[in-house]
Amino acid sequence: MRIAGVQTLAELDRRIADCRACPRLVAWREEVARVKRAAFRDETYWGRAVPGFGPANARLLVVGLAPAAHGANRTGRMFTGDRSGDVLYAALFRAGLASQPTASHIGDGLTLTDVRITAPVHCAPPANKPTPDEIRTCSAYLGRELELLAPTVRVVITLGAIGWTALLRVLEGDGWRLPRPRPAFGHGREIAIDHPDGRQLVLLGCYHVSQQNTFTGRLTPAMLDAVLARATALSRTDVG
Repeated sequence: MRIAGVQTLAELDRRIADCRACPRLVAWREEVARVKRAAFRDETYWGRAVPGFGPANARLLVVGLAPAAHGANRTGRMFTGDRSGDVLYAALFRAGLASQPTASHIGDGLTLTDVRITAPVHCAPPANKPTPDEIRTCSAYLGRELELLAPTVRVVITLGAIGWTALLRVLEGDGWRLPRPRPAFGHGREIAIDHPDGRQLVLLGCYHVSQQNTFTGRLTPAMLDAVLARATALSRTDVG
């Protein structure tokens, strides 16, 4: 799937929010929004695909996996309203990239500076596991997002192996020169790549901010801070 006729990130965000390309994901996100979790029974769930969040002139792009069923699928904003977001936004705040350390709902006053957050899959998947076909279909949005961010973006952080693999596939399809063999994901993995048109990017791997990683200590605040510090420094200098 190619994303044609979209000239701005605002247009892309609207296109994503209206997307119904993957029947399984549409059915699941809407069922979750209808049934709700007891703690949120009085809230109106977003229940749609969740667009990216952050300024159109970001130099740093953070790529997650997919919206959480009762997080972004409820609030309508990436990593908002769940514990993964609590970890991520606290770290972005410490790095000077977020206006506050918490993200509870749209309209909570949170703004981002020089960083945008997105995902290769924009709908909440059952069991947090999108299928390969769903990832390929939705990753077309990620490709267009990177194209629209091209004038400013310098560094991409991927949270987890699925996001890393999806990003590399998108970049390869768009003509970026990748190392061979294709580099495997690793926390702290850093790769500089270039495009025939002269663009350059640095890719950084980071363990996902999921509870599975943060509660077990596989990803600590210090580890996340180190990745963000490296990414921020790289984003403010010429790549290469």
